[in-house]
Amino acid sequence: MSEFWLISAPGDKENLQALERMNTVTSKSNLSYNTKFGIPDFKVGTLDSLVGLSDELGKLDTFAERGRDGPGDAPAETTLLDRVPDEEPAWCRLWRGLQSRKRSSRGLFSPPLLPLTLPDMSPPPVSVPLIRRMAQSVVDVMEDSKGKVQENLLANGVDLTSFVTHFEWDMAKYPAKQPLVTVVDTLAKQLAQIETDLKSRTAAYSTLKTNLENLEKRSMGNLFTRTLSDIVSKDDFVLDSEYLVTLLVIVPKPNYIQWQKTYESLSDMVVPRSTKLIAEDNEGGLFTVTLFRKVIDDFKIKAKENKFTVREFYYDENEIRREREEVTRLLSDKKQQYQTSCVALKKGSSTFPDHKVKVTPLGNPDRPTAGQTDRERESEGEGEGPLLRWLKVNFSEAFIAWIHIKALRVFVESVLRYGLPVNFQAVLLQPHKKSSTKRLREVLNSVFRHLDEVAAASILDASVDIPGLQLGNQDYFPYVYFRIDLSLLD
Repeated sequence: MSEFWLISAPGDKENLQALERMNTVTSKSNLSYNTKFGIPDFKVGTLDSLVGLSDELGKLDTFAERGRDGPGDAPAETTLLDRVPDEEPAWCRLWRGLQSRKRSSRGLFSPPLLPLTLPDMSPPPVSVPLIRRMAQSVVDVMEDSKGKVQENLLANGVDLTSFVTHFEWDMAKYPAKQPLVTVVDTLAKQLAQIETDLKSRTAAYSTLKTNLENLEKRSMGNLFTRTLSDIVSKDDFVLDSEYLVTLLVIVPKPNYIQWQKTYESLSDMVVPRSTKLIAEDNEGGLFTVTLFRKVIDDFKIKAKENKFTVREFYYDENEIRREREEVTRLLSDKKQQYQTSCVALKKGSSTFPDHKVKVTPLGNPDRPTAGQTDRERESEGEGEGPLLRWLKVNFSEAFIAWIHIKALRVFVESVLRYGLPVNFQAVLLQPHKKSSTKRLREVLNSVFRHLDEVAAASILDASVDIPGLQLGNQDYFPYVYFRIDLSLLD
């Protein structure tokens, strides 16, 4: 499974023995694979600061799932009491309902909850939704190599599962000697910058893809709708004549003979033997015909009566050159600036696959470069453009930051839950099968029931209400628990 459970329990002798019992039971029953999860000792600071950080870390972890659009939605400064009614941490609601249990002997809950002014750390849309968007962007960019996407979704050069199971706190990026609020602020700013860059880069890539797709559609329609710039040539038209003009007429295939017999008599002043088939598809052919300008309207009416359609097209060499150059430029931008293995227009998309008249349009992306060998063309597709490289690097950075946020949440909630001095053990569990998660939860609740008898009882009996404890849809367990889901492409 790609799901992990990050839990913690007090580090005293009794609870270390409980962890050993958990390992024994889960191992014998093949419920999960368990490893210790290393978290450094941070500067705890005051209770008020931990309360604020618990709230901020929760938002940073799950912000995008709450529905806000981005940073800046919260006031620049706000008090903790202002925040609590909207998004009160689970431990805080638990405290309000369980104060009568006299846990003040640990010295943790005795100070009153005073208003605390916090710096603005309103988080951007981060956490899994940001990481999912980045993973999906890799899928979009690697449109020709989707089977290799997982190979490019790495964290610090290793697969995501290995990174999580062998997690080590990055002291260089996030020094543990700094105040916790500084570490959290660093993570929030890092993810905000990645989010901003992701939006701008993917927007530019989407615009480029859309423009190319529109051009592709124009070159893949039938003779009535598709562009003709890659079919016609200058030699097909009478140009720069004051009196004569060349029209393009679409003739159904069954009517070819009728066209050849009648086109000269559809109107006066049609140039004899001026028709030529220049392209055709499954439905019909595209013919040229030259006539005097003053009979154009009369010719169109007579042609329509005979089921011939005059296609509105006038040869403009500058316009055709501009269109071909635009296709070449967009292809070059996508191929060189984003992903070198990516070719926007599919093979043959710029011509009709069933044309009897062979057409080789300018700017065809499939045309080999002069002097280029097959091996060179194959090796050219193995490179990575800047967008794919950026996504790989910053996906890794965002994922690493997210796991550090999980570690911080475990630390803060463990201190708030178990008290001072800091003494807890974090463990990472990887359930073996989805069907075993229910049994695994029962084992954990049983082993750590002694940490909170009232809450443990409420888990077993959902009808029991704890005064003041209203967790809504948020699960509460006797032990600290956070879930890590690596199913980023599901």
